Amino acid sequence: MFSNEIISMLVEGTWVTLYMTLTSTFFAYILGLPLGITLVLTRKDGLRPNQFIYKIIDVVVNIVRSVPFLILLILIIPFTRALVGKSYGPTATIVPLTIAAAPFIARLVESSLLEVDQGVIEAAQSMGASTWHIVWKVLLAEARTSLIINATIALATILGYSAMSGTVGGGGLGDIAIRYGYYRYETDIMFATVILLILLVQIMQYIGTKVAKKIDKRYR
Repeated sequence: MFSNEIISMLVEGTWVTLYMTLTSTFFAYILGLPLGITLVLTRKDGLRPNQFIYKIIDVVVNIVRSVPFLILLILIIPFTRALVGKSYGPTATIVPLTIAAAPFIARLVESSLLEVDQGVIEAAQSMGASTWHIVWKVLLAEARTSLIINATIALATILGYSAMSGTVGGGGLGDIAIRYGYYRYETDIMFATVILLILLVQIMQYIGTKVAKKIDKRYR
């Protein structure tokens, strides 16, 4: 059985992982949600077509998404250090996590909003609704179930990224798995971290599905 010290370390690692994941997701949505909305609005058949803006955002999103997270993490170390004062630890890891996740979230938001029935949008336009009224009262409102489900996917992805950051001292369960499971060959601790990560993903998935069902008209 694990000692109290190991159990305490795993509990702390779990909280650190949640801290990194939830905080990064919050900031990534602050960046990714407007990007996703802009992609939908400025596309060729959008409410405000603008191929110049669409292409710029589309290219930037594709470029950032193409860079593997570990490479991105190392690549922006100078920026991370300038922003938070250091390049390692949980708080510092939030910077690359946010940058890596924002384009992914932008695509998820774009996908969700494009699922909205075009007839509902046209009806709002025929009643004289402004673009931003349509965005907030039609697009986001109608796509809320899909947005919540995709947010769950984003959380699971960012959780995986946070575990990868353990290879460079990012902290959390990933760091524990690397330090003990890889460098010290203590496979029992590594398996424990894997189980905890799986449990976290399952809990997030469960909560996301429950919330999505609760607000979805089809389940009422």
